[in-house]
Amino acid sequence: MSLTNKDKDIVKAFWAKIGGKADEIGADALGRMLMVYPQSKTYFAHWKDLSPGSAPVKKHGKTVMAGVGTAVAKIDDLAGGLLTLSELHAFTLRVDPANFKSLAHCFLVVLAITYPKDFTPEVHMAVDKFLAALARALSEKYR
Repeated sequence: MSLTNKDKDIVKAFWAKIGGKADEIGADALGRMLMVYPQSKTYFAHWKDLSPGSAPVKKHGKTVMAGVGTAVAKIDDLAGGLLTLSELHAFTLRVDPANFKSLAHCFLVVLAITYPKDFTPEVHMAVDKFLAALARALSEKYR
């Protein structure tokens, strides 16, 4: 599914609402992924504490959200805009791209919990499509 102009507008508007909560949302989503999908822990074995809310999880959650922010800014050319991140995850970190989908799912859950009134079915659909496109863009160098 491709993102329509309406989807893009919805994603940008919703991202603007996230604002100052981005780091918290990223940490919560990453912490959930590590708990719900324990196989993802293999990429973070060098961390001393993988529990939700730990310093490394918070720090990387902030990094993840910076990447999502970049994706929102580059929403019209995700593959080109995220090329460096795609190369990093494919060639250096060697992250299984299935993890992008797992994190996207956790991200949706956190958004729904954090913004129950704003996370309407229309917003849910647009953000879900955006995160799927983001995961595809990050997986680009795996092909």
